[in-house]
Amino acid sequence: MGKLVRDRIPEIIRQDGMEPAVTVLGEDGYREALLEKLFEESTELREAAVTEVVEEIADVLEVLRAIAKVHGHEWANIEKVAEAKRAERGAFLERLYLG
Repeated sequence: MGKLVRDRIPEIIRQDGMEPAVTVLGEDGYREALLEKLFEESTELREAAVTEVVEEIADVLEVLRAIAKVHGHEWANIEKVAEAKRAERGAFLERLYLG
């Protein structure tokens, strides 16, 4: 079973002397693969050591950027919507937990 990889990964594999089996996904397959990748990267973030957190956050961010783009949204607009929600509903800085 395969997985979605960053654009330069096949090139890096070739530089190591191997030939990767690469498929270019269609629109629906790409959207589904991005959601699977988001879950994968979120799991890696959850399990990351403190020294690895920044790298894992960067991976999650890259997947989120791709999801925004495939749905026709510019990242700058996502930031504006996030800021509006933060102003209206707050952030997650106070560690509040309802239970």
